[in-house]
Amino acid sequence: MIRINLLPVKAAQKKEKLIEQLVLLAVVVGVVIVVCSGAYASLQGKISAVNDEISAKEAEINQLRRTIGEVDQFKKLQKELRSKLDVLDQLKMGKAGPVHLLDELSQALPEKAWIVSFSEGGGRVAISGMAHDEPSVAEFLQNLESSPYYRDVELLVIEQQDRGALKLQKFDVGCLTETPPTDM
Repeated sequence: MIRINLLPVKAAQKKEKLIEQLVLLAVVVGVVIVVCSGAYASLQGKISAVNDEISAKEAEINQLRRTIGEVDQFKKLQKELRSKLDVLDQLKMGKAGPVHLLDELSQALPEKAWIVSFSEGGGRVAISGMAHDEPSVAEFLQNLESSPYYRDVELLVIEQQDRGALKLQKFDVGCLTETPPTDM
């Protein structure tokens, strides 16, 4: 009978299978490396894009902070200017006030009365005067009360003083000043 040695064929087949498996393993490892490299590159691209976006947002935040600082500076300047304008308005009103107060006082004063002293401060006025009779004092008080520059007019003291043959009425009046609105 003929004998055939099949061992070398089996060894060759084993060797071929081993080579096929190694090639398959190399292909799989290559595919895994390519896929991992692609995923890595993709993630690196995304990370780079996110970092660029973060840098852009930080630059925008810094620009907005500078803008906010400028706005705050403008608000401060505006507040200072408003304060200065208010002071100017108060000075304008205060400048016209004493002139009008004295003018109204002279118009309110009846013929038989005169002023001895006039003092104004802090919105309050103190007036001391003399009159020939009590009706002149009453007329003076009514005239002051009807003036737009005086309010809360109050007779503090009235007393009779003898000056030779004359009997005069000495009076003290207290009131508040008011500046009526002016048309500008």
